[in-house]
Amino acid sequence: MSKTTKIPRIIKLNAIQGWKVYVAFSNGEYRVIDFEQFFDKHHFAADPLRRRLLDEAVFQSLSLYEGTLRWPTVLDKIELSNGMVFEVPFDLDPLVLYENSEPDLERNRGVKIGTLLRQARKEAGLTQEELALRSGTTKHYISRIENNHADIELGTLQKIVEIGLGKQLEVQVR
Repeated sequence: MSKTTKIPRIIKLNAIQGWKVYVAFSNGEYRVIDFEQFFDKHHFAADPLRRRLLDEAVFQSLSLYEGTLRWPTVLDKIELSNGMVFEVPFDLDPLVLYENSEPDLERNRGVKIGTLLRQARKEAGLTQEELALRSGTTKHYISRIENNHADIELGTLQKIVEIGLGKQLEVQVR
């Protein structure tokens, strides 16, 4: 059985400032796409269709659609094998956008659960292995949580904090 990889999708368009687009991806990351660099790197000026995006007014018309960015005013022609031709708005692969973006340090500044867990574990004088044994999980899982590489269910977090660390878990939404 092969492991499937989730492709990050854009779930929110936070801001457009000049040629920079600030987005939130489905993996919980806020990222910045610098399209000035992106267009240069991918030679947009050399292609008549993509060159249209170099016009700032056209670029600013972008919208979020089905997990990626698209430009409804830039139409690409798609021809099927049966000869039918369709015009579709130009869009970009969300994985390409993710790979060509940088973390949005301002929006990602919130404390991650992993950071809080590591701090509490160290304050309790426990190793990852000791915390894992106390809470009925594995050292590997504790490590992945602390490094923000694993999602955690609230019930599991409660078990780790209350049973493993002997503390009380409180959650607030502000």
